[in-house]
Amino acid sequence: MTSHNRCATTLSALDALKRQCGLPAGTALHPYLVDAGSTDGTADAVRLHHPDVQVMEVGDDVFWGGGMRIASRNSRAAGGPAYTHQLWLNDDVVLDDDALAVLLTVARQEPEAIVVGAVHDGARTTYSGRRGRGLDLVEPSGRPEPCDTYNGNVVLIPRAARDLVGDVDKRFPHGMGDYDHGFRARKAGVPALVAPRHVGRCRRNPPLSGSREPGIGVREALRRVTSVRELPPRAWWAYCLRHAGRRAPVLMVSPYVMTVLRAGVRR
Repeated sequence: MTSHNRCATTLSALDALKRQCGLPAGTALHPYLVDAGSTDGTADAVRLHHPDVQVMEVGDDVFWGGGMRIASRNSRAAGGPAYTHQLWLNDDVVLDDDALAVLLTVARQEPEAIVVGAVHDGARTTYSGRRGRGLDLVEPSGRPEPCDTYNGNVVLIPRAARDLVGDVDKRFPHGMGDYDHGFRARKAGVPALVAPRHVGRCRRNPPLSGSREPGIGVREALRRVTSVRELPPRAWWAYCLRHAGRRAPVLMVSPYVMTVLRAGVRR
């Protein structure tokens, strides 16, 4: 897990993780949290309320992708407990009490597969596996559903798949890293399946579209769209080159051209 300045939300996620029931005999959970420069006391609160969580504090220049790589590295450190699976868990997900049992049931049936947990906000699916050229959300159907890639909110990765595919790529400090991981897994022959039902709640985060704010001008719009929080060019080019085929050059420039056009029209 990675956290930044949402203490109550992070504690709720860890509370739900601690409530997990119906797990196979002998199952042990070893949570690893990377706190990226929180100033609201997140790290100390987690240590107080969840002393079983290994907390590592880093600077606020570490984003989701970097935090997840560090957490994975810590979980595999020499002398740490052996593990059969890694669970990616966003700190704004409140798991159902039997969520891990549901994921592990699919994992027992399909031991080589990455298992994705779909989450909802009460009215709709917010994050899940993704499928097709449009990266459409895969809705739970009552049985495991194949997907092409996935949102990184709830993802159960068997050890063999982690060793083969690796972690979130360092080229993706924040966004795109989960999609890239899913596509790399598929290319490596590792299947990904969405669990038969939703496994928790998570609100849909608003899109990171500060570059679309009216009246900011072309230069500021470009500065925002090329920032780590939106589409940093090196990361975006790496993603396009890997996964867009012949469309890569056009796909690469299109969001920046559209940003210039939108900002220019507003002025």
